[in-house]
Amino acid sequence: MKLTVVGGGSTYTPELIDGFARLRDTLPIEELVLVDPAADRLELVGGLARRIFARQGHAGRIVATSDLYAGVDGADAVLLQLRVGGQAARQQDETWPLECGCIGQETTGAGGLAKALRTVPVVLDIAERVRRANPRAWIVDFTNPVGIVTRALLQAGHRAVGLCNVAIGFQRKFAGLLGVSPADVHLGHVGLNHLTWETEVRLGGPEGENVLPKLLGEHGDAIADDVRLPRPLLDRLGVVPSYYLRYFYAHDEVVRELRTKPSRAAEVADMEAELLRMYGDPSLDEKPALLAKRGGAYYSEAAVDLAAALLGGGGSPYQVVNTLNRGTLPFLPDDAVIEVQAAVGPSGPAPLPVPDLDPLFSGLVANVTAYEDLALEAALRGGRDRVFRALLAHPLIGQYAYAETLTDQLIAHNREHLAWA
Repeated sequence: MKLTVVGGGSTYTPELIDGFARLRDTLPIEELVLVDPAADRLELVGGLARRIFARQGHAGRIVATSDLYAGVDGADAVLLQLRVGGQAARQQDETWPLECGCIGQETTGAGGLAKALRTVPVVLDIAERVRRANPRAWIVDFTNPVGIVTRALLQAGHRAVGLCNVAIGFQRKFAGLLGVSPADVHLGHVGLNHLTWETEVRLGGPEGENVLPKLLGEHGDAIADDVRLPRPLLDRLGVVPSYYLRYFYAHDEVVRELRTKPSRAAEVADMEAELLRMYGDPSLDEKPALLAKRGGAYYSEAAVDLAAALLGGGGSPYQVVNTLNRGTLPFLPDDAVIEVQAAVGPSGPAPLPVPDLDPLFSGLVANVTAYEDLALEAALRGGRDRVFRALLAHPLIGQYAYAETLTDQLIAHNREHLAWA
């Protein structure tokens, strides 16, 4: 089995390598290729990756290359984890929206749209190269904004599935609170990427006992702290929102916070510099503890599970993925990309049935889906008016004066990445 990671020079990658090494019986990789245009980072990450494999007794071969064509040639699966524009672009995404009193964040709001505009054309170009190299290869997208990027891939006819680590994080958290194995926790996870709620927590599978009321009753304070929302709100909702819902439920509070502290991009940039220094140490042969603060917890386990299921070698029977709606949420178009539990196998994901959503949640999902439609159109076709329409449609913006100003700011800060600007 050959697996390729595009964006292999990311500081995330050792987390992925550690999972591949530990879970080699689930996903028996013979050749792992790390592709990245940044040769200096790739050398450091590739060296650590080989040492991790050696320490854990993995016999697979690791290749590091900047040649995308060679990297994807013959690959059974390709994982995408790239960041167009790097941390410098993320820093901009998280700062200029704040000038209008809007959230500065890399996956939602104006910053998320900027990332989508930079990313979608690049990802589609990579996917075309993958298709020419091996039309049967699966593309697993971990590149944000996952929902929009995955929809672009599926709309272009690629064999693609989107992946996020929010669900597996909740699964581990709830398992710890309940004193059970993570494999025993089945989430009623529903919504869009970075706009999801845990509406059920069942033990043993989709038909098991729903213990969410027990979790909220006995551990509501801990869960509320984890998602950074008030306990009384969780009690009133009767569900557990992902921490990304804080941008919607406590927008003004978050804006005030973001204006008074260093951006997450600045924090990550400092961490990345230290991580790369550590990766260059030839005695380091395991992922460092600092990597846990970088983000992406449990990403490797989710990626292994998904790739194994898609390639027919195993993996969990049910997994939370980003895939086509196809009637799962009846108030959305069939070609919308949703994030839900699905049965995953070599033919791809098949979403499990979802109980009717409370209008409190379905209304927001429908609104953000409409924004994502417009965002994808802007990413594919360009043009100032398309950018404005997407921003005006986003529930975190919604006012024409803000949309006008943010459109100009977005284009000004991203001109080098926008072929049409």
